[in-house]
Amino acid sequence: MSHPPVLLVGNFLSRHGLGRAVGEDLSEHLHARGWQVITTSHQRSRALRLADMLTTALKQRNQYRLALVEVYSGAAFRWAEAVCLILRWLKKPYILWLHGGNLPHFAQKCSGRVSRLLRHAHAVVAPSAYLQEHMRLYRQDILLIPNPLEIRRYPFRLRRDLRPSLVWLRAFHAIYRPAMAVEVLRRVKEWAPDVHLTMYGPEKGDGSLQEVRRTAQRYGLEGALSLPGRVPKEEVPQVLQQGDIFLNTAGVDNTPVSVMEAMACGLCVVSTRVGGTPYLLQHEQDALLVPPADADAMAEAVLRLLREPDLAERLSCSARRKAEAFDWSVVLPQWEKLFDEVFAHG
Repeated sequence: MSHPPVLLVGNFLSRHGLGRAVGEDLSEHLHARGWQVITTSHQRSRALRLADMLTTALKQRNQYRLALVEVYSGAAFRWAEAVCLILRWLKKPYILWLHGGNLPHFAQKCSGRVSRLLRHAHAVVAPSAYLQEHMRLYRQDILLIPNPLEIRRYPFRLRRDLRPSLVWLRAFHAIYRPAMAVEVLRRVKEWAPDVHLTMYGPEKGDGSLQEVRRTAQRYGLEGALSLPGRVPKEEVPQVLQQGDIFLNTAGVDNTPVSVMEAMACGLCVVSTRVGGTPYLLQHEQDALLVPPADADAMAEAVLRLLREPDLAERLSCSARRKAEAFDWSVVLPQWEKLFDEVFAHG
């Protein structure tokens, strides 16, 4: 079957050493299945990125038959609005792909703009039940296609008798509350003196990494904390295998890929109950959930896992089973079916 050429509009920035977005993986998997894919943008500068998105949509209009446009909150929302305006003028069918745990809050403040953008799309996709549910206020027929994993890349190791080896993997940004992980470390160390926390991730320039360092110095925890920096995507499975407990301290979240990766590797996940995490994680079945910004509760959850090997084993096994449902072999056919349907009716 011949597939229509597709334009993917989003952030393709891994070549600059920045985080690899799921859109990059989608483009590669589609290409491997015989799809012709055009991607934009690879520009690091925000202004140049928007310009590249618009010019690509215009100049290559004869090279694609439908488009997939990523939608984020904040200033990036304007990029989607601008690109979709061009696509409508060109009479190109397009799909919107919603991202980010903050998008529902943004939509509450800008409901008119969000409703207009979603209304004109041929289809709208959410990667989580959380976004699907909360964005239905602006369009009812939002589809759910989860963010996928290449599950074979994540070797599973059953965790039962846990070491006090904690892992945190996220960008150092205030919305993810990285300093809370150091507060958890301080509390756990009172009961488990050999505890160690490794925090991986790029610095986002808002002072969060400096706050982490200051907090560690204030409590004399420099020897119990490692800050290796950003980890390349292909090395994530390897670094996760070095830990037994994964901390997610986010204050705003959707369906974090880093949590899914930890689940695939069999780590025991302790996460704040915010945004989309309660839709992804089931308390005491495949993770332990605690209130947001509650370092005491998260530390107690960590200690509970260290004391209860049966609980740790249950979470480790269940987390892996859930992660297997997000494999590309399951998710990619859903995208292909949607593209073919939109093109056929577009």
